[in-house]
Amino acid sequence: MELFRFADPGQSVALEVECGDPSIGGEARYFSASIVLKSGFVHGRVSLVVSVGDLEDWERCLDALQAEERVEWPAGGRTAWLEVVPDDPVEVTVHDAPSTQIAVRMPIDDTCDWVEENRLRLEHVRNAVEP
Repeated sequence: MELFRFADPGQSVALEVECGDPSIGGEARYFSASIVLKSGFVHGRVSLVVSVGDLEDWERCLDALQAEERVEWPAGGRTAWLEVVPDDPVEVTVHDAPSTQIAVRMPIDDTCDWVEENRLRLEHVRNAVEP
C-alpha cells in the first residue's frame, strides 16, 4: 500500500508499505517499506522500516505541510528519510542515510490536492497495520 505519493506527469516519489507481519523491536512493530523515485533521469528504490509511531508522525507532517511548513520524516536517523518543502513546485528530497549518504531531490509540480490524497493513503495504511 502507498503511504504517500507526490507525482506529476514526469516524475514521482512514493512510499510503499508492506502491511504483512511486522518485525518487533522492543515494544514497537516495524513494517518493511520502500521509498520509490521515478523520473526520466533517475529510477530508485530505498528500503526502510515504518512503525505505527511513524504513521502518527506522518500525520503531524501532513498538518505542517498543509500550513506550508517544511518537514522531515521519519525522525530518528535510523533509516532512509525524506524532506518535503511545500513550495511551487513541491520539493521532495530522499536521503539514503545512514547507508550510502546519497540524496536525490525531485521537484514535483503536483496540482492536485496532494495533502488530502495523502491523508486518505495514511488512513488506509493505518487500517491495514493497526490491530
